[in-house]
Amino acid sequence: MAEFHGPRPDVTLLLDMDGVIREATLSPNMSAENVDAWLGRPWSEIVDDASEKIERIMQDTKRTGISAFRQITQRFPSGLELPMEFTTVLLGGRAGMLAIGKNLQAVAELQARLISAQQTIERDYWRLREIETRYRLVIEDSNEAVLLAKVSDLRIVEANRTATAALGTSSRRRDNLVGRDFLQEIPAKDREPVELMLRRVRDQGKAPGIVIHLSEDAAPWMLRGSLMTSDNAPMFLLQMAPIGKAAQPSPVTDDPEALIDNLPDAVISIDGAGAIKRANRAFLELVEVGSKDALLDEKLSRWLLRPGADLSVLVSNVERHGTVRMLSTTIQGELGTETEVEISAAAYGTDGLRRICIVLRNVARRLSPTAEHDNLRTALAALNESVGKTPLRKLVKSTVEVVEQHYVRAALELANGNRTSAAEILGLSRQSLYAKLDRYNLTQSEEDGEETEKGS
Repeated sequence: MAEFHGPRPDVTLLLDMDGVIREATLSPNMSAENVDAWLGRPWSEIVDDASEKIERIMQDTKRTGISAFRQITQRFPSGLELPMEFTTVLLGGRAGMLAIGKNLQAVAELQARLISAQQTIERDYWRLREIETRYRLVIEDSNEAVLLAKVSDLRIVEANRTATAALGTSSRRRDNLVGRDFLQEIPAKDREPVELMLRRVRDQGKAPGIVIHLSEDAAPWMLRGSLMTSDNAPMFLLQMAPIGKAAQPSPVTDDPEALIDNLPDAVISIDGAGAIKRANRAFLELVEVGSKDALLDEKLSRWLLRPGADLSVLVSNVERHGTVRMLSTTIQGELGTETEVEISAAAYGTDGLRRICIVLRNVARRLSPTAEHDNLRTALAALNESVGKTPLRKLVKSTVEVVEQHYVRAALELANGNRTSAAEILGLSRQSLYAKLDRYNLTQSEEDGEETEKGS
Protein backbone atom coordinates (compact mmCIF):
# COMPACT_ATOMS: atom_id res chain seq x y z
CA MET A 1 0.00 0.00 0.00
CA ALA A 2 1.42 3.34 -1.01
CA GLU A 3 2.37 5.69 1.80
CA PHE A 4 0.46 8.95 2.04
CA HIS A 5 2.77 11.97 1.77
CA GLY A 6 0.21 14.80 1.79
CA PRO A 7 -0.55 17.18 4.68
CA ARG A 8 -1.45 15.18 7.76
CA PRO A 9 -4.54 16.14 9.83
CA ASP A 10 -3.99 17.29 13.40
CA VAL A 11 -7.23 15.71 14.71
CA THR A 12 -9.10 12.71 13.22
CA LEU A 13 -12.46 11.69 14.67
CA LEU A 14 -14.41 8.53 13.83
CA LEU A 15 -18.11 9.33 14.36
CA ASP A 16 -21.24 7.22 14.20
CA MET A 17 -24.25 8.42 12.26
CA ASP A 18 -25.47 10.32 15.34
CA GLY A 19 -22.22 12.26 15.72
CA VAL A 20 -20.90 10.36 18.74
CA ILE A 21 -17.11 9.97 18.86
CA ARG A 22 -15.96 6.33 18.63
CA GLU A 23 -12.26 6.89 18.01
CA ALA A 24 -9.96 9.96 18.22
CA THR A 25 -6.45 10.25 16.78
CA LEU A 26 -4.03 13.18 17.18
CA SER A 27 -0.97 14.11 15.11
CA PRO A 28 2.51 13.73 16.69
CA ASN A 29 2.81 17.47 17.35
CA MET A 30 -0.28 17.24 19.58
CA SER A 31 0.62 13.95 21.27
CA ALA A 32 0.84 15.63 24.69
CA GLU A 33 -2.95 15.92 24.77
CA ASN A 34 -5.03 12.98 26.18
CA VAL A 35 -8.40 12.73 24.45
CA ASP A 36 -9.70 9.48 25.92
CA ALA A 37 -12.44 11.51 27.62
CA TRP A 38 -13.90 12.31 24.19
CA LEU A 39 -14.86 8.70 23.48
CA GLY A 40 -18.57 8.09 23.71
CA ARG A 41 -19.45 11.79 23.77
CA PRO A 42 -21.22 13.71 21.00
CA TRP A 43 -18.83 15.89 19.00
CA SER A 44 -21.11 18.90 19.53
CA GLU A 45 -20.41 18.82 23.31
CA ILE A 46 -16.64 19.39 23.00
CA VAL A 47 -16.68 22.44 20.75
CA ASP A 48 -17.02 26.07 21.83
CA ASP A 49 -20.47 27.49 20.92
CA ALA A 50 -20.45 25.67 17.57
CA SER A 51 -23.08 22.95 18.04
CA GLU A 52 -25.13 24.44 15.17
CA LYS A 53 -22.10 24.21 12.87
CA ILE A 54 -21.66 20.55 13.86
CA GLU A 55 -25.30 19.84 13.00
CA ARG A 56 -24.88 21.48 9.55
CA ILE A 57 -21.67 19.49 8.94
CA MET A 58 -23.49 16.25 9.76
CA GLN A 59 -26.45 17.07 7.52
CA ASP A 60 -24.21 18.06 4.59
CA THR A 61 -22.22 14.85 4.97
CA LYS A 62 -25.32 12.63 5.03
CA ARG A 63 -26.76 14.43 2.00
CA THR A 64 -23.68 14.80 -0.26
CA GLY A 65 -21.14 12.41 1.25
CA ILE A 66 -18.67 15.17 2.12
CA SER A 67 -19.06 18.50 3.91
CA ALA A 68 -17.57 21.88 3.21
CA PHE A 69 -14.68 23.14 5.36
CA ARG A 70 -15.90 24.92 8.47
CA GLN A 71 -13.98 26.65 11.26
CA ILE A 72 -14.74 25.78 14.85
CA THR A 73 -12.99 26.13 18.22
CA GLN A 74 -12.10 22.70 19.54
CA ARG A 75 -11.91 22.21 23.32
CA PHE A 76 -9.44 19.63 24.68
CA PRO A 77 -9.71 17.85 28.05
CA SER A 78 -6.67 19.78 29.31
CA GLY A 79 -8.53 23.06 28.82
CA LEU A 80 -6.69 24.01 25.64
CA GLU A 81 -8.85 25.67 22.98
CA LEU A 82 -7.64 25.75 19.39
CA PRO A 83 -9.18 27.21 16.24
CA MET A 84 -9.51 24.36 13.77
CA GLU A 85 -10.90 23.74 10.29
CA PHE A 86 -12.89 20.51 9.82
CA THR A 87 -14.36 18.59 6.94
CA THR A 88 -16.38 15.36 7.32
CA VAL A 89 -16.46 12.39 4.93
CA LEU A 90 -19.21 9.72 4.87
CA LEU A 91 -17.88 6.17 5.14
CA GLY A 92 -19.47 3.25 3.30
CA GLY A 93 -22.64 1.60 4.62
CA ARG A 94 -23.39 2.34 8.23
CA ALA A 95 -19.70 2.67 9.19
CA GLY A 96 -20.25 6.29 10.14
CA MET A 97 -18.30 9.44 9.31
CA LEU A 98 -14.70 10.57 9.50
CA ALA A 99 -14.03 14.17 10.69
CA ILE A 100 -10.64 15.54 9.69
CA GLY A 101 -9.39 18.72 11.38
CA LYS A 102 -6.42 21.07 10.78
CA ASN A 103 -4.98 23.38 13.46
CA LEU A 104 -5.45 27.03 12.46
CA GLN A 105 -3.56 28.57 15.38
CA ALA A 106 -0.58 29.56 13.22
CA VAL A 107 -2.96 31.04 10.64
CA ALA A 108 -4.85 32.91 13.39
CA GLU A 109 -1.58 34.32 14.73
CA LEU A 110 -0.57 35.43 11.24
CA GLN A 111 -3.97 37.07 10.76
CA ALA A 112 -3.63 38.88 14.09
CA ARG A 113 -0.15 40.06 13.14
CA LEU A 114 -1.43 41.15 9.74
CA ILE A 115 -4.21 43.19 11.34
CA SER A 116 -1.72 44.73 13.76
CA ALA A 117 0.63 45.57 10.88
CA GLN A 118 -2.22 47.12 8.91
CA GLN A 119 -3.17 49.27 11.90
CA THR A 120 0.46 50.33 12.35
CA ILE A 121 0.72 51.22 8.66
CA GLU A 122 -2.46 53.26 8.91
CA ARG A 123 -1.18 55.13 11.98
CA ASP A 124 2.15 55.80 10.25
CA TYR A 125 0.31 56.99 7.16
CA TRP A 126 -1.69 59.56 9.09
CA ARG A 127 1.41 60.60 11.01
CA LEU A 128 3.24 61.17 7.74
CA ARG A 129 0.26 63.12 6.41
CA GLU A 130 0.42 65.33 9.49
CA ILE A 131 4.17 65.83 9.08
CA GLU A 132 3.70 66.63 5.40
CA THR A 133 1.01 69.19 6.24
CA ARG A 134 3.26 70.88 8.78
CA TYR A 135 6.16 70.83 6.35
CA ARG A 136 4.08 72.49 3.66
CA LEU A 137 2.85 75.16 6.08
CA VAL A 138 6.43 75.90 7.19
CA ILE A 139 7.68 76.06 3.59
CA GLU A 140 4.79 78.30 2.50
CA ASP A 141 5.32 80.74 5.39
CA SER A 142 9.10 80.87 5.01
CA ASN A 143 10.66 84.24 4.20
CA GLU A 144 13.18 82.43 2.01
CA ALA A 145 12.47 81.27 -1.51
CA VAL A 146 12.25 77.47 -1.39
CA LEU A 147 12.04 75.13 -4.38
CA LEU A 148 12.20 71.42 -5.05
CA ALA A 149 13.75 70.38 -8.37
CA LYS A 150 14.44 66.98 -9.91
CA VAL A 151 18.10 65.96 -9.97
CA SER A 152 17.72 64.36 -13.39
CA ASP A 153 16.51 67.36 -15.40
CA LEU A 154 16.24 70.26 -12.87
CA ARG A 155 12.49 70.53 -13.47
CA ILE A 156 10.78 72.41 -10.63
CA VAL A 157 8.43 70.17 -8.66
CA GLU A 158 7.34 72.58 -5.91
CA ALA A 159 7.84 76.26 -5.10
CA ASN A 160 6.56 78.45 -2.29
CA ARG A 161 5.08 81.93 -2.68
CA THR A 162 8.41 83.68 -2.07
CA ALA A 163 10.11 81.66 -4.80
CA THR A 164 7.26 82.32 -7.20
CA ALA A 165 7.52 86.07 -6.62
CA ALA A 166 11.33 86.07 -6.76
CA LEU A 167 11.45 84.31 -10.11
CA GLY A 168 9.14 86.89 -11.63
CA THR A 169 6.05 84.76 -12.03
CA SER A 170 3.93 86.21 -9.25
CA SER A 171 1.38 87.53 -11.78
CA ARG A 172 0.84 84.06 -13.21
CA ARG A 173 -0.51 80.86 -11.71
CA ARG A 174 1.98 78.89 -9.68
CA ASP A 175 1.37 75.86 -11.88
CA ASN A 176 3.22 77.76 -14.61
CA LEU A 177 6.41 77.64 -12.48
CA VAL A 178 6.08 73.94 -11.66
CA GLY A 179 7.58 71.88 -14.46
CA ARG A 180 9.87 74.64 -15.71
CA ASP A 181 13.65 74.22 -15.95
CA PHE A 182 15.23 75.95 -12.94
CA LEU A 183 18.35 76.94 -14.90
CA GLN A 184 16.22 78.75 -17.47
CA GLU A 185 14.94 81.01 -14.66
CA ILE A 186 18.53 82.12 -13.91
CA PRO A 187 20.37 84.70 -16.07
CA ALA A 188 22.83 83.13 -18.49
CA LYS A 189 25.92 84.55 -16.75
CA ASP A 190 25.09 82.73 -13.48
CA ARG A 191 24.09 79.37 -14.94
CA GLU A 192 27.56 77.85 -15.01
CA PRO A 193 28.27 78.50 -11.27
CA VAL A 194 24.81 77.13 -10.43
CA GLU A 195 25.47 73.97 -12.45
CA LEU A 196 28.82 73.47 -10.69
CA MET A 197 27.20 73.92 -7.27
CA LEU A 198 24.39 71.48 -8.07
CA ARG A 199 26.90 68.93 -9.35
CA ARG A 200 28.71 69.13 -6.02
CA VAL A 201 25.41 68.79 -4.12
CA ARG A 202 24.57 65.70 -6.17
CA ASP A 203 27.96 64.10 -5.41
CA GLN A 204 28.41 65.14 -1.76
CA GLY A 205 24.89 65.85 -0.49
CA LYS A 206 25.53 69.55 0.14
CA ALA A 207 27.69 72.44 -1.03
CA PRO A 208 28.60 75.98 0.06
CA GLY A 209 26.14 78.67 -1.01
CA ILE A 210 26.82 80.91 -3.99
CA VAL A 211 25.66 84.39 -4.97
CA ILE A 212 23.36 84.66 -7.98
CA HIS A 213 21.23 87.34 -9.65
CA LEU A 214 17.68 86.59 -10.67
CA SER A 215 17.75 89.40 -13.22
CA GLU A 216 20.39 91.68 -14.69
CA ASP A 217 19.73 94.69 -12.44
CA ALA A 218 18.33 92.93 -9.34
CA ALA A 219 19.94 92.63 -5.93
CA PRO A 220 22.04 89.49 -5.35
CA TRP A 221 20.63 86.36 -3.71
CA MET A 222 22.36 83.62 -1.76
CA LEU A 223 21.54 80.20 -3.27
CA ARG A 224 22.01 77.11 -1.10
CA GLY A 225 21.28 73.54 -2.06
CA SER A 226 21.01 70.11 -0.47
CA LEU A 227 20.01 66.64 -1.63
CA MET A 228 16.72 65.02 -0.64
CA THR A 229 15.65 61.42 -1.13
CA SER A 230 12.23 60.71 -2.59
CA ASP A 231 10.17 57.65 -3.49
CA ASN A 232 10.29 58.50 -7.19
CA ALA A 233 13.68 60.18 -7.67
CA PRO A 234 16.21 62.28 -5.71
CA MET A 235 15.42 66.00 -5.41
CA PHE A 236 17.36 69.21 -4.96
CA LEU A 237 16.13 71.37 -2.06
CA LEU A 238 17.03 74.91 -3.16
CA GLN A 239 16.87 77.88 -0.79
CA MET A 240 17.37 81.48 -1.89
CA ALA A 241 17.72 84.46 0.45
CA PRO A 242 18.28 88.09 -0.62
CA ILE A 243 21.61 89.50 0.54
CA GLY A 244 21.58 92.91 -1.12
CA LYS A 245 19.08 94.65 1.14
CA ALA A 246 21.65 95.68 3.71
CA ALA A 247 23.54 97.67 1.07
CA GLN A 248 20.48 99.66 0.08
CA PRO A 249 19.94 103.11 1.61
CA SER A 250 18.07 102.83 4.89
CA PRO A 251 15.99 105.48 6.63
CA VAL A 252 17.94 107.57 9.12
CA THR A 253 17.40 106.13 12.60
CA ASP A 254 18.85 106.38 16.07
CA ASP A 255 17.71 102.90 16.98
CA PRO A 256 20.88 100.95 17.91
CA GLU A 257 19.16 97.65 17.16
CA ALA A 258 18.48 98.72 13.56
CA LEU A 259 22.05 99.99 13.14
CA ILE A 260 23.54 96.72 14.43
CA ASP A 261 21.21 94.71 12.20
CA ASN A 262 22.55 96.56 9.12
CA LEU A 263 26.24 96.07 9.96
CA PRO A 264 28.18 93.97 7.45
CA ASP A 265 30.02 92.17 10.29
CA ALA A 266 28.23 89.49 12.29
CA VAL A 267 27.22 90.68 15.76
CA ILE A 268 25.65 88.56 18.50
CA SER A 269 24.96 88.75 22.22
CA ILE A 270 25.36 85.65 24.42
CA ASP A 271 24.87 84.88 28.11
CA GLY A 272 27.50 83.37 30.40
CA ALA A 273 26.61 79.85 29.25
CA GLY A 274 27.14 80.75 25.60
CA ALA A 275 23.45 80.80 24.58
CA ILE A 276 22.64 83.33 21.84
CA LYS A 277 20.22 86.06 22.90
CA ARG A 278 20.44 88.43 19.92
CA ALA A 279 21.91 88.27 16.42
CA ASN A 280 21.99 90.50 13.35
CA ARG A 281 21.37 89.52 9.72
CA ALA A 282 25.07 89.11 8.93
CA PHE A 283 25.35 86.38 11.56
CA LEU A 284 22.36 84.57 10.02
CA GLU A 285 24.19 84.51 6.68
CA LEU A 286 27.44 83.42 8.33
CA VAL A 287 25.91 80.36 10.02
CA GLU A 288 23.43 79.75 7.16
CA VAL A 289 20.26 79.92 9.24
CA GLY A 290 17.02 81.32 7.85
CA SER A 291 15.49 83.18 10.81
CA LYS A 292 16.53 84.76 14.10
CA ASP A 293 14.01 82.71 16.04
CA ALA A 294 15.91 79.55 15.08
CA LEU A 295 19.06 80.97 16.75
CA LEU A 296 17.64 82.06 20.09
CA ASP A 297 19.05 80.08 23.05
CA GLU A 298 21.25 77.98 20.75
CA LYS A 299 24.87 77.59 21.94
CA LEU A 300 27.50 79.44 19.92
CA SER A 301 29.67 76.33 20.23
CA ARG A 302 27.37 74.67 17.68
CA TRP A 303 29.15 76.61 14.91
CA LEU A 304 32.67 77.11 16.36
CA LEU A 305 34.91 74.57 14.67
CA ARG A 306 38.48 75.12 15.82
CA PRO A 307 39.69 73.39 19.02
CA GLY A 308 41.57 75.76 21.32
CA ALA A 309 39.57 78.74 20.03
CA ASP A 310 36.18 77.47 21.11
CA LEU A 311 33.43 78.87 23.31
CA SER A 312 35.00 77.96 26.65
CA VAL A 313 38.27 79.71 25.75
CA LEU A 314 36.39 82.79 24.54
CA VAL A 315 34.17 83.10 27.62
CA SER A 316 36.98 82.45 30.11
CA ASN A 317 39.21 85.11 28.50
CA VAL A 318 36.38 87.66 28.44
CA GLU A 319 35.63 87.00 32.12
CA ARG A 320 39.31 87.25 33.01
CA HIS A 321 40.32 90.30 30.95
CA GLY A 322 37.01 92.00 30.16
CA THR A 323 37.68 91.98 26.40
CA VAL A 324 39.10 89.73 23.69
CA ARG A 325 40.62 91.01 20.45
CA MET A 326 41.28 89.23 17.17
CA LEU A 327 40.72 85.65 18.31
CA SER A 328 41.06 83.59 15.14
CA THR A 329 38.70 80.66 14.67
CA THR A 330 36.50 78.95 12.10
CA ILE A 331 32.71 79.06 11.75
CA GLN A 332 30.96 76.11 10.13
CA GLY A 333 27.52 76.94 8.73
CA GLU A 334 24.50 74.67 8.71
CA LEU A 335 25.19 73.75 5.08
CA GLY A 336 28.83 72.90 5.71
CA THR A 337 30.46 76.18 4.64
CA GLU A 338 33.59 76.91 6.68
CA THR A 339 34.57 80.57 7.16
CA GLU A 340 37.70 81.95 8.81
CA VAL A 341 36.76 84.72 11.23
CA GLU A 342 38.32 87.00 13.83
CA ILE A 343 36.39 87.50 17.04
CA SER A 344 36.34 90.57 19.24
CA ALA A 345 34.24 90.45 22.39
CA ALA A 346 33.43 92.43 25.53
CA ALA A 347 31.27 91.78 28.58
CA TYR A 348 28.60 94.14 29.86
CA GLY A 349 25.76 94.17 32.37
CA THR A 350 25.45 93.10 35.98
CA ASP A 351 25.86 89.59 37.32
CA GLY A 352 22.13 88.92 37.06
CA LEU A 353 21.96 90.02 33.39
CA ARG A 354 25.56 89.46 32.32
CA ARG A 355 25.99 89.46 28.55
CA ILE A 356 28.91 89.16 26.15
CA CYS A 357 28.77 91.11 22.90
CA ILE A 358 30.71 89.42 20.09
CA VAL A 359 31.73 90.73 16.67
CA LEU A 360 32.78 88.13 14.09
CA ARG A 361 34.60 89.46 11.03
CA ASN A 362 35.07 87.34 7.92
CA VAL A 363 38.82 87.36 7.18
CA ALA A 364 38.89 84.54 4.62
CA ARG A 365 39.72 86.88 1.72
CA ARG A 366 42.61 88.64 3.40
CA LEU A 367 44.25 85.53 4.84
CA SER A 368 47.39 84.50 3.00
CA PRO A 369 48.38 80.96 3.89
CA THR A 370 51.74 81.37 2.15
CA ALA A 371 52.66 84.41 4.22
CA GLU A 372 51.18 83.00 7.42
CA HIS A 373 53.28 79.83 7.28
CA ASP A 374 56.34 81.23 5.53
CA ASN A 375 58.64 80.72 8.51
CA LEU A 376 57.29 77.23 9.11
CA ARG A 377 57.80 76.24 5.48
CA THR A 378 61.35 77.65 5.50
CA ALA A 379 62.20 75.62 8.59
CA LEU A 380 60.70 72.46 7.16
CA ALA A 381 62.50 73.01 3.84
CA ALA A 382 65.81 73.14 5.70
CA LEU A 383 65.09 69.67 7.10
CA ASN A 384 64.90 68.27 3.56
CA GLU A 385 68.63 68.75 3.23
CA SER A 386 69.13 66.25 6.06
CA VAL A 387 67.29 63.45 4.29
CA GLY A 388 69.75 60.61 3.69
CA LYS A 389 72.21 62.04 6.20
CA THR A 390 70.17 61.70 9.39
CA PRO A 391 68.11 58.76 10.73
CA LEU A 392 64.34 58.99 10.20
CA ARG A 393 63.59 59.01 13.94
CA LYS A 394 65.77 62.08 14.42
CA LEU A 395 64.21 63.80 11.40
CA VAL A 396 60.69 63.21 12.78
CA LYS A 397 61.73 64.59 16.18
CA SER A 398 63.21 67.70 14.55
CA THR A 399 60.07 68.23 12.49
CA VAL A 400 57.85 67.98 15.56
CA GLU A 401 60.02 70.55 17.35
CA VAL A 402 59.77 72.99 14.43
CA VAL A 403 55.97 72.66 14.31
CA GLU A 404 55.62 72.98 18.09
CA GLN A 405 57.74 76.15 18.15
CA HIS A 406 55.64 77.67 15.37
CA TYR A 407 52.32 77.07 17.09
CA VAL A 408 53.56 78.07 20.55
CA ARG A 409 54.68 81.42 19.11
CA ALA A 410 51.37 81.80 17.27
CA ALA A 411 49.38 81.09 20.45
CA LEU A 412 51.44 83.60 22.44
CA GLU A 413 50.84 86.23 19.76
CA LEU A 414 47.12 85.47 19.75
CA ALA A 415 47.00 85.77 23.57
CA ASN A 416 49.11 88.98 23.56
CA GLY A 417 51.84 87.13 25.46
CA ASN A 418 49.55 85.82 28.21
CA ARG A 419 50.76 82.29 28.95
CA THR A 420 47.54 81.17 30.66
CA SER A 421 45.45 82.11 27.62
CA ALA A 422 48.03 80.63 25.26
CA ALA A 423 47.93 77.34 27.16
CA GLU A 424 44.12 77.26 26.86
CA ILE A 425 44.34 77.93 23.12
CA LEU A 426 46.84 75.10 22.67
CA GLY A 427 44.93 72.74 24.96
CA LEU A 428 47.92 72.44 27.33
CA SER A 429 48.41 72.94 31.05
CA ARG A 430 50.49 75.92 32.14
CA GLN A 431 53.27 73.59 33.31
CA SER A 432 53.43 71.92 29.88
CA LEU A 433 53.61 75.30 28.16
CA TYR A 434 56.41 76.44 30.52
CA ALA A 435 58.35 73.27 29.70
CA LYS A 436 58.07 73.94 25.96
CA LEU A 437 59.12 77.58 26.45
CA ASP A 438 62.24 76.43 28.29
CA ARG A 439 62.96 73.67 25.77
CA TYR A 440 62.84 76.04 22.78
CA ASN A 441 64.46 79.01 24.59
CA LEU A 442 61.40 81.22 24.03
CA THR A 443 62.42 83.39 27.00
CA GLN A 444 61.33 86.67 25.46
CA SER A 445 57.78 85.36 25.04
CA GLU A 446 57.87 84.13 28.62
CA GLU A 447 58.91 87.56 29.92
CA ASP A 448 56.17 89.24 27.87
CA GLY A 449 53.69 86.76 29.30
CA GLU A 450 54.72 87.55 32.84
CA GLU A 451 54.31 91.29 32.24
CA THR A 452 50.89 90.72 30.66
CA GLU A 453 49.70 88.53 33.52
CA LYS A 454 50.95 91.01 36.11
CA GLY A 455 49.18 93.81 34.33
CA SER A 456 45.94 91.83 34.21
